[in-house]
Amino acid sequence: MTVALNAAPVIAIVGAESTGKSTLAAALAERIRDETGLRCAVVGEYLREWCDREMRTPRADEQMAIAHEQQRRIDAARASHDVVVADTTPLMVAVYSLLLFADDSLVPPAVQAQRGVAATLLTALDLPWVADGHQRDGPQVREPVDRLVRRVLAEHRLPWQVVGGQGAARIDQAFDAVSPLLATLAPASAGLFTRLAERDAAMPRWQWVCEKCDVPECEHATWLQARRKT
Repeated sequence: MTVALNAAPVIAIVGAESTGKSTLAAALAERIRDETGLRCAVVGEYLREWCDREMRTPRADEQMAIAHEQQRRIDAARASHDVVVADTTPLMVAVYSLLLFADDSLVPPAVQAQRGVAATLLTALDLPWVADGHQRDGPQVREPVDRLVRRVLAEHRLPWQVVGGQGAARIDQAFDAVSPLLATLAPASAGLFTRLAERDAAMPRWQWVCEKCDVPECEHATWLQARRKT
């Protein structure tokens, strides 16, 4: 699985089913365009398209092709835009393969692709579960998926930030999380840089997230413990 070089940065939105990833991706991209003027693309989840077309969920042997197509679409968008918001990445395909089929073969290439992402936002489990045909397995899988996503990210030292809240508050939190990245890409904008300054002033010193909880002190301790083992 290849990752495009010298292309637009990617903001990846990952998380369990029915946690608002698609809604957040569209809203965040619109916010980025409005506040920075950057050409921002949204890459939708190919798995959703696949399930709608096939009228079922994929088998284990079909997962790799889905992951490759997701990355191909992300790379294509990077070639013609300033920034890309990806509604999931191959990492989520790998997580579901691990959870449903006990197949970890997709994890290494997915991690490699994720290292090429500029920012990873993990959607919190604070939204009600909503059925969506073949696309969703049920509310009982959300916590296991969330734990597994966090575990893979933590084990491979991939940084991420949890995004939660309802409605506009969720979008604000996501925009605040990626403001440092946008500040390196966008022309000078008083509004953007004011928001960035406010974000930095309110942010705890550490923002590491472990698979146990979202408490920054716990996140920092977990990270330090991992560093001492190396």
